[in-house]
Amino acid sequence: MAQASVSAKTSSPSASKHPVWVWEGKTRAGETRKGEMEAADEAGVMSRLRQMQLQNVRVKKRPTQIVLPRFGTGITNKDLVIFTRQFATMIDAGLPLVQCLDILATQLDNLAFREVLTKVKQKVESGSTLADALGDHPDVFDTLYVQLVAAGEVGGILDTILQRLAAYIEKAEKLKAKVKGALTYPVVVLCVAVGVTVVLLLFVTPTFEKMFKDFGGTMPAPTQFIIDLSKWLQSYFLIMVVVIVAVILGFRQYLKWPKGREQFDAFSIKTPIFGPLIRKVAVARFTRTLGTMISSGVPILDGLEVVAKTAGNKTVEAAIRYTRDKISEGKTMVQPLQETKVFPPMVVQMIGVGEATGAMDIMLTKIADFYDDEVDAAVAALTSMIEPVMMVFLGGVVGGFLVAMYLPIFSIAGSIK
Repeated sequence: MAQASVSAKTSSPSASKHPVWVWEGKTRAGETRKGEMEAADEAGVMSRLRQMQLQNVRVKKRPTQIVLPRFGTGITNKDLVIFTRQFATMIDAGLPLVQCLDILATQLDNLAFREVLTKVKQKVESGSTLADALGDHPDVFDTLYVQLVAAGEVGGILDTILQRLAAYIEKAEKLKAKVKGALTYPVVVLCVAVGVTVVLLLFVTPTFEKMFKDFGGTMPAPTQFIIDLSKWLQSYFLIMVVVIVAVILGFRQYLKWPKGREQFDAFSIKTPIFGPLIRKVAVARFTRTLGTMISSGVPILDGLEVVAKTAGNKTVEAAIRYTRDKISEGKTMVQPLQETKVFPPMVVQMIGVGEATGAMDIMLTKIADFYDDEVDAAVAALTSMIEPVMMVFLGGVVGGFLVAMYLPIFSIAGSIK
């Protein structure tokens, strides 16, 4: 179904003096067209639609929209993947670039994405390349996306490049979801354990303490420890909250400091439990991104520059930049990769084979697929190891509290007997 819209649709409703009307009609050939138009009244809309020779026209006023503040772009990777695949299909079908962007913008439910695509279309209409137009929106289309689109435009294979981009984004998102899944469970259990402990100490322990005082006698050591901890927490609870918030904010500022980020990334990649997982994710991302760029015709030096920016870890980024500098001096890729000691020997050797045979992109893709499976296995192993540890920790906290609270009751019951 073909869709069209008038230029008035792209103007900001808040800045217009006229209401916005939503219209739909059919051409003489039976094609459905719809869009939005600004006009003083419905008669003005009908007059302009008659000039377009539309039939069976329906017009209604668009409800006033309440504009809420947006945090971030509001555009997800899923939105980007769907747009990229549809865009590739339309380009492959031979539709003009501007028409593709117009159709895709019209059918989008995401208003933020629609606004971005409308601006991209306007810039392309004014004579700009698609890559330059996309580059004006780095929060939506990153450097990798723009570089690959530019390569597709130059090589005349934009539809193929867009299909590769969609596949790359999907796989990168799956990789990110795996890592998040591995980290979410222990964080949730830890938060629950801390929350339960705080509730028990602040609200439950004082009740037991009052009851034990009425009984008299000396408290068992575990019980006395819990009571003292409860009193301390009641006295310094607000101070603790302030300190925790200050530590979190301070840590975020530390990560924003370039040197701090480098130190943290270097530490994280060497940790005994999460370090191997972080390294495997970095290798999968590096090989997948570089393989996609080389197969799309991007020169290796330009590809390494983009890959370094999207590495996600400062240690890996430094290793990639070092490799790029050495390649620019005339060296092969293998030697500097070995010198960095960031990438596993197997990865370096396979890249060397790909470089020698001229099939670097194929070899990088195979490495990325292998390490995707490695990440799956590492996440499964990590989850199976963390689950019992966290359950024992949570059970120990709650069970230890219950035992400490019931020890005096058991002592009293023994004395009565």
